[in-house]
Amino acid sequence: MTKKLFLLPGDGIGTEVMVEVERLIKWFNDRGIQSFETESGLVGGSAYDAHGEAISDADMAIAMASDAVIFGAVGGPKWDDVPYDQRPEAGLLRLRKDMELFANLRPAICYPALADASSLKKELVDGLDILIVRELTGGVYFGEPKTITDLGNGQKRAIDTQIYDTYEIDRVSRVAFEMARTRSNLVHSAEKRNVMKSGVLWNEVVTQVHKKSYSDVELQHILADNCGMQLVRTPKQFDVIVTDNL
Repeated sequence: MTKKLFLLPGDGIGTEVMVEVERLIKWFNDRGIQSFETESGLVGGSAYDAHGEAISDADMAIAMASDAVIFGAVGGPKWDDVPYDQRPEAGLLRLRKDMELFANLRPAICYPALADASSLKKELVDGLDILIVRELTGGVYFGEPKTITDLGNGQKRAIDTQIYDTYEIDRVSRVAFEMARTRSNLVHSAEKRNVMKSGVLWNEVVTQVHKKSYSDVELQHILADNCGMQLVRTPKQFDVIVTDNL
């Protein structure tokens, strides 16, 4: 069965990477290993230059109808001064939101040939294999209100809003637990429950999901600040880390 791939090179290195992606797709097609049909579109700064927006409704419709979207990169100094709502990154955020891409899987693997190239000691990173599951469609990136208000007398006030509902935390934590079952059966849940109410709820929901459905997986809670330090100090203690959008 032919699968439809929608290619969105975007800007900068994204266009270079997509050339190699197209070579790989052709390799599969030429050998009959898999049949791919491709179509290309614009996102980010290139879309802004063409349409005045970071991704067009037409390209969003194609993305929604495709079997997979292969995304390059967006942004660059050229577009630093475009209106906030049309900035290149807005195209990426719309793709995430409209396609409900709520779980971002970010592997961190250190291959033996690269262990000596790390800024950390070789013994800390040799054999490293971590999977970070980042919630992608909630939190401060999408919370409202999101404003800058002129207070007068040369003063302004900026507001970003961190919002999480139970279902958003529930579903991304389930992804993390399912991934852990295929790996070393350990999940660290990282949040800021010591200073943020959203962190308190995050901790509560992850704990409930674990108790109800994934008691076979080891769960450890860790404050985000400490998690950052431990990733540098002893990174191989981690297997799967689940955390919010911020």
